[in-house]
Amino acid sequence: MSYEVTVEPTGDVIEVEEGQTILDAALRQGVWLPFACCHGTCATCKVQVLEGESDLGNASPFALMDMERDEGKVLACCCTPESDMVIEADIDVDDDFAGYPVLDFIGTVSEIRDLSPTIKGIFFELDKPMEFQAGQYINLNIPGVEGKRAFSIANKPSDASTLELHVRMVPNGAGTTYLHEQLEVGDTLDVSGPYGQFFVRKSDDQGAVFIAGGSGLSSPQSMILDMLEEGDKRPITLLQGARNVAELYNRELFENLDKEFDNFSYVPALNAPEENDNWQGFTGFVHEAALAHFNGRFDGNKAYLCGPPPMIDAAITTLMQGRLFERDIHMERFVTAADGAEEQSKSALFKRI
Repeated sequence: MSYEVTVEPTGDVIEVEEGQTILDAALRQGVWLPFACCHGTCATCKVQVLEGESDLGNASPFALMDMERDEGKVLACCCTPESDMVIEADIDVDDDFAGYPVLDFIGTVSEIRDLSPTIKGIFFELDKPMEFQAGQYINLNIPGVEGKRAFSIANKPSDASTLELHVRMVPNGAGTTYLHEQLEVGDTLDVSGPYGQFFVRKSDDQGAVFIAGGSGLSSPQSMILDMLEEGDKRPITLLQGARNVAELYNRELFENLDKEFDNFSYVPALNAPEENDNWQGFTGFVHEAALAHFNGRFDGNKAYLCGPPPMIDAAITTLMQGRLFERDIHMERFVTAADGAEEQSKSALFKRI
C-alpha cells in the first residue's frame, strides 16, 4: 500500500510506501524538502499538515513540542502517512544546492586506518558511483544497532565509487564501538545517501574559511579537496583544532596542500599539547586561532564550521564579533545519538546548515 502526499506551495506529489517517512520518499523521488539531521532532533524538516492522517514517529519532544503537535505540525523525517496527505513546507532552495536523489548502496570495507587514538578512517568501495556534493553525509546501517548512523563524507565527489569516513569512538556508543572494534576489511554494510545541505556556496566569490574540530574535519576535507581540484582561486583557509599532536590527524596532507596551492592556508591549533609534542604552532582553541589569524576581522568571507557543539558555538560568537553574520556562516554540528536531545533543548542562534 502507498499514499500520495502533495507538497504545497510547489504542488509536487510524492508516492510514500506504507511505513516509509515523507522525507525519505521525497528525497528518493527528487522532491526537495528542507532537512538536516534526518533523525528527528534538529526540526529543520518541520512541515504543516493541511489534510490527512499520519504517525508522528520518533520525533524529539524538543524538536516538535506538544503545542506544535496539536497544531498539526510534523517532522517529515519521522512522519509516516496513514492516508493521502497535503502538507505545507517552507521551500527555500539554495541555488548552489545540487539536490542529488538519495539512493541505496552496498559498501565493502577496503581499508581501516588509525587516524588518531580516537578516530579511525574507514574506507569503502561502493557497488555503484554516488553523486554527492562535498560536505554531505551518508547513513550507515550497522549490524545489531537500532536505527541508522550518520557520517560525513571525507573524500571528494570525483572519487564517486569510494567512500571515506572519519569515525570518532564515542564512549558507550553502540555504533562507533562496532565500527572501531568489530568491523573488518571485506565486510559489507548498507549505505544510503547523500544527505544534508552543508556545501560550499560556489557562486559566491568571497573567501572560504573552514573551522573544524575532531572528526568534524571530514566534511571540510572533502570540500577543500573538491575546490582545489576544480581550480577554485578564492582564498581558502582551514583552521583545524585538536587537543594534542596525536589527535591532529591528516596534518601532513594539509601542510602539503598549503605548500602546493598559493590560495590555500592551513592553521592547526592545539588546546592542550603534551610536553613531548614539541609544539611550535598556535596553542589555544581553534576559534582563538581564527581570531588571531584574521586579526579579528572576518568580513569578505564565508565560514563553514564542522565539529562538536561547543566548538561551533564558540566559533559563531567569534565570527559574529569579527563582522561576519548569519548569511555567511554555515555549519554542521556533530551531535551523537546520546546527546542529541540535550543539544536540541538549547536555543539555536540560527539555522544549523
